[in-house]
Amino acid sequence: MNNRNQLGKNAALLIMLLMTFQFAAFAQPTPAPRIVSPEIQKDNSVIFRLRAPEATSVKLGGTMNAGYAQLDMTKNADGIFEIKIDAPKPDMYVYTFIVDGVTTIDPSNNVVVRDGSHIESRLMIPGKLTDLFDSQDVPHGNVTAVWYPSPVFGVSRRMVIYTPPGYGQSSKSYPVLYLLHGGGGDEEAWTSRGRANYILDNLIAQGKAEPMIVVMPNGSIGHPAAPNERSYSADTQTTNVLDFNSMNSGKYEESLANDIIPFIEKNYRVIKDADHRALAGLSMGGLHVTNTFMANPDMFAYINVMSSGWFTNNKELYESGDKRLGEIAPTLEKTVKYMRFTQGGPEDIAYNNGKAMLEVFDKHNIEYEFSEMPGGHSWNVWRNDLKDFAPALFK
Repeated sequence: MNNRNQLGKNAALLIMLLMTFQFAAFAQPTPAPRIVSPEIQKDNSVIFRLRAPEATSVKLGGTMNAGYAQLDMTKNADGIFEIKIDAPKPDMYVYTFIVDGVTTIDPSNNVVVRDGSHIESRLMIPGKLTDLFDSQDVPHGNVTAVWYPSPVFGVSRRMVIYTPPGYGQSSKSYPVLYLLHGGGGDEEAWTSRGRANYILDNLIAQGKAEPMIVVMPNGSIGHPAAPNERSYSADTQTTNVLDFNSMNSGKYEESLANDIIPFIEKNYRVIKDADHRALAGLSMGGLHVTNTFMANPDMFAYINVMSSGWFTNNKELYESGDKRLGEIAPTLEKTVKYMRFTQGGPEDIAYNNGKAMLEVFDKHNIEYEFSEMPGGHSWNVWRNDLKDFAPALFK
């Protein structure tokens, strides 16, 4: 009887030990407290945080910092680096952390944007302008990625197309804005960093812009599509150099006129005349815009060149541009209803190029509007340019 009791006690002890081991095996370590970053305060000042106990230095870089400065963050006893910045004006900004010299996105912020190889965390400061860039409770257009044949390049290429609210339910034909990105970017830049689809949604809903189709092609010569869509044979640095060197080759402009526009006019319900075509682009895309309308002066009634201009050290380009403008000035005067050049103020890296180019336009009495705003060579300027340009189209 005593042996039987001892066996029962031993079995109970064994079960308890097994349960203890099981519990220990499945027990999870206590998670670290959740980090909130960025944290927007009532006065729109912002606190950024990063848990990095092993790091010795963390800096905050971003478009909300004057001069794109990198600001030192302070480490507390829990290994969390923190910084509070004064309230930026309402707008959309991007930022990164620089951890012991290595740039990284904010792991506490699940919203990132991309422009080519630049992948950064997003910060939206509430306000009237930001509302225009954000998704609102209004009818939304559709954004689709489309592959199209390009005989000029001998390969299929990809573009992103915005069709306005109601396009799929109507038989109406629409005007078209061809919207070009800058160097190092691709066909997704104007929707990711530029927020073009939301800007159009909101302007159309407010009655400030005509419903239109927006075509955003890939202007990279070396890549036919965004990096997640097609494997590349060249590294990003090599391709960016290739794009830079090809800005005045005429190849992309030839493709725009002979591949892209015919494809759109065959496959979408569009109005096929100059009065219902607009062309805009930033930086490298601005040069593509200039080269395209100078090669096809009767093709577009609305033009916006953003943060761009002929390189001042290229004497041959200025001489050929001068000659060409003299030849096409009468056609431009007849065809173009609105030509606009915009810059991000004197701090824009393309400012001097653009001003020098416009002196050649002035020589030939070509009418245009010039507009600048602080912000430099940045998406804060270019989103604003689109916001101002779209309401002027197709009136």
